[in-house]
Amino acid sequence: MAVYLLFVVGFVLLIKGADWLVAGSATIAKKNNVSNLVVGLTIVSMGTSMPELIVNVLASSKDASQIAIGNILGSNIANILLILGVAAFIYPIKIKESTVFSEIPYSIIALLLVAFVANSNLFGSHNNSITQIDGIILLAFFGLFVAYIIRLAKNGSADMIDDIPDEKITAGKSFLMVLLGMIGLFFGGQWVVNGAIAAAEHFGLSEAFIGLTVVAIGTSLPELVTSAVAAYRNNTDIAMANIIGSNIFNLLWVLGISAIIKPMSFDSSLNADILILLGASCLILFSLVTGKVKNQIGKPTGTLFLLLYLTYVVFLIYRG
Repeated sequence: MAVYLLFVVGFVLLIKGADWLVAGSATIAKKNNVSNLVVGLTIVSMGTSMPELIVNVLASSKDASQIAIGNILGSNIANILLILGVAAFIYPIKIKESTVFSEIPYSIIALLLVAFVANSNLFGSHNNSITQIDGIILLAFFGLFVAYIIRLAKNGSADMIDDIPDEKITAGKSFLMVLLGMIGLFFGGQWVVNGAIAAAEHFGLSEAFIGLTVVAIGTSLPELVTSAVAAYRNNTDIAMANIIGSNIFNLLWVLGISAIIKPMSFDSSLNADILILLGASCLILFSLVTGKVKNQIGKPTGTLFLLLYLTYVVFLIYRG
């Protein structure tokens, strides 16, 4: 009974944590002349990726590799189709040129890199696995992404937030809001996931299904709430950067650390989910190029993404 009570409390912490994180980080951006894009790619993305990191570290240490890898792939698919869909449905997401031509392509490169290192049997290995060396490679590519963010921070200072009253939120309070927001997201995500896993196991669902659905959606709830709040506040830079940044963090940072702690076996059936994630990532670029408004994802596209995510869930249920 306690786990289900914490499940409910976890949702409250997720909502408030996301609100504090967005408000605090947005204020920090305005006070320090840092663009929303950089804040979304760093503070918000890292904060909302913490549940994935903790779940993966625990799963990896307990030899639950399919939960760990399934969590990342399922979370990233949910980030694009579910979370971006919800955010765009709330308010059209205007996307910067740098996101279209840099961050989104880099997230695709990160995915292809994971697919490359995971399918090691194609290169003479007896078993598919993500080894400690692979983890180091992933973290090296994550370092390149961090270097890009640093360069972006030095060059970009436009499109600041105008709806945060500086005189009412001090610098100290802003950092406190970010800290409390991350703590709320962390514990809220854990309690929601624990409750969901308990319910899923009660109904006898498989480990792979749990990783791709229950755990993935549970650990993606911070991204969902944060991006929805950001879209509602018309901070679309933070909403989009949070989604793409979280995907890159998950693929390179979370999987990299998890593999270094303990190598993870890779089930070749997950290649189907890699292809689905690749298709979803390419669909973002296609929507931006062919949409009525350049570099914008509106409500019709958001609705399409949500329908595609429902189709994906049906596919997972059918696959078992």
